[in-house]
Amino acid sequence: MPDFELVASTPEPLDADGFNPSVMLPYGLMTTHIQSAMEEFLEFLGFINVQLLGRKIPRLERFLMPANFSSLVGEFMNVSIPKYCPTLVKNRYHNGHPDLIPQGMFPNDGVQYAHEGIEVKASRYARGWQGHNPEAIWLMVFSFEANSANDANKNLPARPFRFAGVFAAKLDLEDWTYAGRSATSRRTITASVNPTGLQKMQVNWVYKASNQLMLDDTRSPVEET
Repeated sequence: MPDFELVASTPEPLDADGFNPSVMLPYGLMTTHIQSAMEEFLEFLGFINVQLLGRKIPRLERFLMPANFSSLVGEFMNVSIPKYCPTLVKNRYHNGHPDLIPQGMFPNDGVQYAHEGIEVKASRYARGWQGHNPEAIWLMVFSFEANSANDANKNLPARPFRFAGVFAAKLDLEDWTYAGRSATSRRTITASVNPTGLQKMQVNWVYKASNQLMLDDTRSPVEET
């Protein structure tokens, strides 16, 4: 009988034909840079999960809260992309916006707030991506499929992590809508990419996995927990 947790510990490789040769990207960023960063994350996650499994510890995506795991994916991209794209750096300002900024544009490669650069998000969802405020900025979202800490309560089977898609576009203020929250929710009020912004990002897709099940999901990540 196969060990499904062992199988799920190795992420699915990228679809070599899944990158868009016609995508428009800013600041000298290329699909090859993004692909290299994505492959590096898959290697990292696979190594960590195999080590955890050997110590009878759940995989990262199994024990981290969903929002925390999404943040891990996004932050890894922020660190890895500049390794391959020499014209971008990770914003050195603590909690600075956006995440990636043009190399040498700001003193010490850090800025508290600017309209130049790329904000990076990662999400299990195919739409409804969120930010703290509406922003006129380049947004790049890494959509992925993975188990979560909630799956154990739902008896969902083990499955390997995979990148389902990457989308990027220059959004305007009108491409965002403030997202409400329920009376019992404690989450921070945020802004969500609305249909006009979603269309811009879907047209300018960077990567799509061959199996599009998740990318057709109509759910919205009101709370990614």
